[in-house]
Amino acid sequence: MMEQHIGAEVINYEQTSVDGEPRERTGGRGPDVCIEAIGMESHSPGPQYRVEQLKQQTRVLQTDRGHTLREIITACRKGGSIFVLGVFAGTVDKFPMGAFMNKGLSMRSAQQHGERYVPMLLERMVSGELKTAHLMTHPMTLEDGARGYDLFKNKKDNCLRSVFAPNGFDGDGAAG
Repeated sequence: MMEQHIGAEVINYEQTSVDGEPRERTGGRGPDVCIEAIGMESHSPGPQYRVEQLKQQTRVLQTDRGHTLREIITACRKGGSIFVLGVFAGTVDKFPMGAFMNKGLSMRSAQQHGERYVPMLLERMVSGELKTAHLMTHPMTLEDGARGYDLFKNKKDNCLRSVFAPNGFDGDGAAG
């Protein structure tokens, strides 16, 4: 969706190396900025995902899966910046502090600041300047609430967002 709707360059971790691909695109240097936007539910290819998931579920060594956080620290160029926007709740095992420090990386993090940005974003949506209909992958009535939450929570049917309205939505995505 990022590629299709805003023209961002994306890397699918299941198809290519998250460390190798950015290095190749930057002549071996690595990206100036890396953004971690998935948080404690990150996935990784291979058995490492199951190991992290088990540690998270049993609360042994970590409460959050930190695969993507470790990847962006490894991928980012020396002197670069990493931004952590994904939701984390506690601890991440095997945080590469040596790589982080030796590369001289800067890290910033934040959750979405609704109080500050929502009024401006709503104004831009109403004026038509900001298009968001593509984010509503599963428009539903309130009666479909349990199904919608299941689709989103368990990442079924390519669900990015289940959105609910009392009377459903019309063909243009407007609440009925």
